[in-house]
Amino acid sequence: MTGLHTHDSGAATGTGDRSRPRAALPALCLTQIVSWGIVYYAFPVLNPQITRATGWSAGATTAAFSLGLVVSALAGIRVGRVIDQRGPRAVMTIGSALGVTSLLVVATAPNPPVFFLGWALAGLAMAATFYQPAFAALTRWWAPDHIRALTIVTLAGGLASTVFAPSTALLADHLSWRHTYLVLAAVLATVTIPAHALALRGPWPEAPPTTGHAATGATGIERSRPFLLLATAFTLSAFTMYAVVVALVPLLLERGYTTNQAAWALGLGGAGQTLGRTLYAALARRTPVTARTTILFVLGGLTTAAFAAVQGPYALLLTVSIAAGTVRGNLTLLQATAVPDRWGTSHYGRLSGLLAAPATVAAAMAPFAGAALAAPLGGYSHLFVLLAIVSMTAACTAAWTTPDAGNRDGDGEKNRPPAESS
Repeated sequence: MTGLHTHDSGAATGTGDRSRPRAALPALCLTQIVSWGIVYYAFPVLNPQITRATGWSAGATTAAFSLGLVVSALAGIRVGRVIDQRGPRAVMTIGSALGVTSLLVVATAPNPPVFFLGWALAGLAMAATFYQPAFAALTRWWAPDHIRALTIVTLAGGLASTVFAPSTALLADHLSWRHTYLVLAAVLATVTIPAHALALRGPWPEAPPTTGHAATGATGIERSRPFLLLATAFTLSAFTMYAVVVALVPLLLERGYTTNQAAWALGLGGAGQTLGRTLYAALARRTPVTARTTILFVLGGLTTAAFAAVQGPYALLLTVSIAAGTVRGNLTLLQATAVPDRWGTSHYGRLSGLLAAPATVAAAMAPFAGAALAAPLGGYSHLFVLLAIVSMTAACTAAWTTPDAGNRDGDGEKNRPPAESS
């Protein structure tokens, strides 16, 4: 623990080598790929087989999965508070073990209630192992260079579907869905539990000192108008983003494209997402935080409207999908940096958990809401028009999210050290 208070180590703000476990960043890159790939992306691949083998309705199994996302949103608030105080090692290690347990419950569920229980446990695991706890760890350890670290870990996380969607499909070709989940649970246990336990052992830096009204703690910030408006904007944006992802395939099928063509459009959107994450640091250097937030939400609305307006040719639709994915990739990092860019890193875990909770609930509800609205609206093209309007509403809300000068921590955007711009 030596060096925690020495000015040359920079450990108080996470800038010194002594406060950064060197294995943390590569370990978190690996565990984000595996955790997202197995706990999240395997389900859409396996769900058709689950419903065929069990006779449970697709609505019921999807509702169980959505329950996991809602539990994750609610639990994430408490998880963020614990990480602020104690660091990520115990939380993420226990979360990994809980993820393995949840998959075992899902794989052996004899009926829908037990299946729902398994996904509720998976929600707790998501809250303790997905982006939010990883972001909290990297923001404290790597500040003020955290944008670079966050970009790296989200680039890695973006490979989760690329790696595990086809891998899960390959396993399912030779095994039942239950045995596939058992194999995936073994992989999750082998990779994530030791990685989190061994790589996150560095000393947890003290929170940087706060100044102004922010010194009273997180409560004043979370009740402030800018924070509430920011949470509203991210909730509207998350609803739009996830509804677009889920509704894109039905939109293209409605227009006469094949399932394979629709799948390629969706997949190239994922490639655009990775591209967007590589561009975020440059955007952050050149734009103030409120303007950056507003611009990205506007671009999200424009790309959504483009899906509604562009009927073809197919190559143009692929271009729109890549552009929309690029915006989504930027939005991931925008949310990851929204708190430190405005209020500093002192209460990052708690505030980011509060910010993410309603957005995660909206993301969980978006697939159902989109499907339910498409028919009364007259088709998926009209649904995309509505989603574009929702995204533009988020942009208008985001324009009012600049915090008062006296209500930011000492390391917020106004006082950010030059190192973060490098």
